[in-house]
Amino acid sequence: MEGKGLGKRINMVRKDRGFTADRLSELCNINATYLRQIEGGTKFPSLPVFINICNALKISPDYLLRDALEDNEVSKIQELAELWESTSPGQQEIAVAMIRAVLERKEG
Repeated sequence: MEGKGLGKRINMVRKDRGFTADRLSELCNINATYLRQIEGGTKFPSLPVFINICNALKISPDYLLRDALEDNEVSKIQELAELWESTSPGQQEIAVAMIRAVLERKEG
């Protein structure tokens, strides 16, 4: 994944939300210099930092990561999300169980 695309998107959303780099870094419990490096694409955030950034900006991770995914992957993810939303909680449990069974099955 290219860090510049992610950083640029974080920067754009931060400014759109009216946060300074200092304020967002406080909300994420990170150093402002580190945030600027992430936004500049020279550093890539750890998963916990990435989650903190998403939570502070009130934005979904997929929005920040969308440039990193292949178009085919994005369309599959969107299709799965749409299908998931149209199912009942009982159907969702069945779907999760089926996926787990497929993943546990060893291919020979």
